[in-house]
Amino acid sequence: MNAERDDKRTLTGAAAITGMLEGLTEILDRLQQVWGQGGEARGTGEVGRDAQGVFGFAVKVGLGKDANLEVKPGGNIRPDAKTGETRVHETYEPVVDVFEESDHTLVVAEMPGIGAADLHLDIRDDLLEIRAESDTRRYRKEILLPRSYRPEQLESKCNNGVLEIRCHNREHSAV
Repeated sequence: MNAERDDKRTLTGAAAITGMLEGLTEILDRLQQVWGQGGEARGTGEVGRDAQGVFGFAVKVGLGKDANLEVKPGGNIRPDAKTGETRVHETYEPVVDVFEESDHTLVVAEMPGIGAADLHLDIRDDLLEIRAESDTRRYRKEILLPRSYRPEQLESKCNNGVLEIRCHNREHSAV
């Protein structure tokens, strides 16, 4: 039966879909483990052998009676704004987490292959735009923050493709 299934995958080109489904099954198993304890699960993958696109996501599960499930997509495979059809875009959308702290909002973005010199941040009231470009990748993401900030309230650092932006609630002098 497995040999028969392998032949069908090879002949029909369904190996990529089968691989994705197997990967999703693993992710669902991990989610089930995390569900009762709270926590986070992340995943990334490629579509097919000659993949031109990347799709990733982060899933967060809360605890208690107000527990919620949050799925954040990332990558460069997403619907086209004009046609609605899913396609591979040249610009990646990083997976981003926003944490509200007592004295600041922390934004964490995953952008492999990016360094501090590749970054451009723009803040307009409560809308933060992240743009980054290296020799191999381009990223762009707009994030709606819980409150308005001015450029001088932002402090950022990038290490190994992980960008951390602290949006200070009060005036802050960068160190």
